[in-house]
Amino acid sequence: MPPVDNDGTHLDDDLISQPISVPDSGDVGESGKLKMIMQLLKKVVGVKDIASMRLSLPASLLEPIPNLEYWHYLDRPDLLAAINDSDDPFERMLAALRFAFSKDLKFIRGKVCKPYNSVLGEHFRSHWDVIPVSYPSNPTEPPIQHLYLVPPAAESTYTSLAPTSAQTPRMSVSETASVASGRSMTSGKSGSLVSKAASTPGKSTPATSPSLVEMNPDADISKLSLDDNDSSRVELVEANDVPETAGKPRVRITYLTEQVSHHPPVSAYYASCPSRNVELSGIDQISAKVSGTTLRIVPGSLNKGLFVKLTGGAGAGETYHITHPIGSVNGIFRGSFYITMGEATIITCTGGNGGEKLRAIIEYKEESWLGKAQFLVEGVIHTYDPDETQYKDWTRVKHVPRSCILATFDGSWKHKIRWKRANTPTSDYATLIDLSGLHIIPKSVRPLEKQLPNESRKLWENVTTRLLAKEYGEATKHKLAIEQRQRDEAAERKRRGNQFVPKYFESDYETGIPILTAEGQKALEEELKEDIIYPLESIDAALST
Repeated sequence: MPPVDNDGTHLDDDLISQPISVPDSGDVGESGKLKMIMQLLKKVVGVKDIASMRLSLPASLLEPIPNLEYWHYLDRPDLLAAINDSDDPFERMLAALRFAFSKDLKFIRGKVCKPYNSVLGEHFRSHWDVIPVSYPSNPTEPPIQHLYLVPPAAESTYTSLAPTSAQTPRMSVSETASVASGRSMTSGKSGSLVSKAASTPGKSTPATSPSLVEMNPDADISKLSLDDNDSSRVELVEANDVPETAGKPRVRITYLTEQVSHHPPVSAYYASCPSRNVELSGIDQISAKVSGTTLRIVPGSLNKGLFVKLTGGAGAGETYHITHPIGSVNGIFRGSFYITMGEATIITCTGGNGGEKLRAIIEYKEESWLGKAQFLVEGVIHTYDPDETQYKDWTRVKHVPRSCILATFDGSWKHKIRWKRANTPTSDYATLIDLSGLHIIPKSVRPLEKQLPNESRKLWENVTTRLLAKEYGEATKHKLAIEQRQRDEAAERKRRGNQFVPKYFESDYETGIPILTAEGQKALEEELKEDIIYPLESIDAALST
């Protein structure tokens, strides 16, 4: 076997062989892109793991955003911060479910896209300052969110697994805010109004341009968060549109990720919300294969899922392990891509106080070969004994003994999820979360002049600038230069007999839970102290601990 560097690369193969490439047709229209995609598919059919291949794509097939920025599971950071709000373990599990359903809104509000491939040692950091959720008087109703909302989609857009009992319509937060403020915002208006909800107006460097991402997220969002209905006008609710939140301190969530392996591609990530005693971490690695007419995406061997740790408060000591489902990119041969989910996501609560623990199963229903995809799910919240092992075999709803089930839920992972208590005939369904009314909350990123050379936006600046200017040939040249520099650095490490050592994370990430180095902790502390525009919740206490 050829020698293997610490980055996972078989060095001899990596240095000698050329990457599989797709020639740029020069046609940047949809038909031209589709032809290039078809050429790529012909080259990868039968390959066991496309993600492990060395692919070099024309820049015209890429979206102008780095991979490390695209993948972060924090499309709704306000719901991550809310997991530790309740004293009740059951309600904390409900909150963990809401976060799990909302972490990838890009698959609901956006289109399938290909960001830049990360290079070894590349890193990305950012933060969000969000208004914490508030809670309605009815404890069965979901928390009220205050940033980046639109009126929920019609009930008939998607269906539930069972008929929904008649309920009195409740005015949405967005509708209430619009009435109260006497105004609304649309995607056609100036981004200066929307910037009030962005974390750091004037201080943030978007992946594409301020008018597309940070300052006006609904105008286009760099094609990252295009509405799946392609609506030309959407109503946004901003911080100042919600009277009861005036002057309310915000919660800061910081984020750091680094590419720790190049072949296979592996990145480590870590997010922290000190004022709410919540941390999120994990390892990202995927395996992809063309199966029939779809691209099937599964977690790689190092990707064990997401780990949400509660470091204090009511849930101190608890960890919520959230596994990944199986994803499929469909419509490849029609050139009309969409995502479906398969199998299951399992959320397991461990640690904290002794005794019985809670576990949730989100089961994605198989889509029909005929008709429109429904994106349906069903699931249960159940108790389990951590001293036993039989619960590990409960991977589907039907496996769970009825006596262990505390609640059931169903709906569409692109629309509304409802839930009800089990074994209580008089219990009515309540809304767990309505995803159709949520938009991605923009992140705040330090300006380019404050970024390091291997920080994502700085590293890919020339490629991004050329893509936005539609200078695809020049963008490809800059992209190839970055890739060649990575090969040269790998060759130099081999010549010197050195191994790559990540800067922000420890090299041992076999458990799936990355460990920050001293430099990683410092980077997050710096992000916590970044420019503060809004009053922040317990920021001084967080910095002193």
